Amino acid sequence: MNKPEVWLRGKVEGVPNLLQPAAHALLQSGEEVEKYMQDFPEDLLWEKPAGRASPGFHLQHLTGVVDRMLTYAQAEKLSENQFQYLKNEGKPDQEISPAFLVKNFQEKVDEVIDFLKDTPEIILTEYRPVGRKELPSTVIGLLFHAAEHSQRHVGQLLVTVSFLMENREI
Repeated sequence: MNKPEVWLRGKVEGVPNLLQPAAHALLQSGEEVEKYMQDFPEDLLWEKPAGRASPGFHLQHLTGVVDRMLTYAQAEKLSENQFQYLKNEGKPDQEISPAFLVKNFQEKVDEVIDFLKDTPEIILTEYRPVGRKELPSTVIGLLFHAAEHSQRHVGQLLVTVSFLMENREI
């Protein structure tokens, strides 16, 4: 049975009204990642068609960027583990499976949805510094960036996976 896109299924229970679009986009990203990676061959995970990013990079980056935006939204600085994760995004690692990366992203989406549920609308415009340069943003800016950036990389993942599967040598 085909369901409508997440944004057409109504409110996400417990998420404030102003954060519904972010919740919808993140949940949509989670569903699409699962769909596009279903039965994806492990041997293609780190392939870079036309020198572009691999499916493995997109999956790692999806999780990483959402994690980093969540950290900044919580008015925290990135940890050494987060910097190390960022440094390793896209580095081929044959020990990592597509299923593992999909699971990591799903868990991060669940974590953000829980955060959204606990976020009072009154703090959405509060200043939040981003990165070492402490560039200016807000809670809502960070949460929407996490959502839109995830959608962007899911689109790139779809194209990359489709190309690799279509051109796979059997």
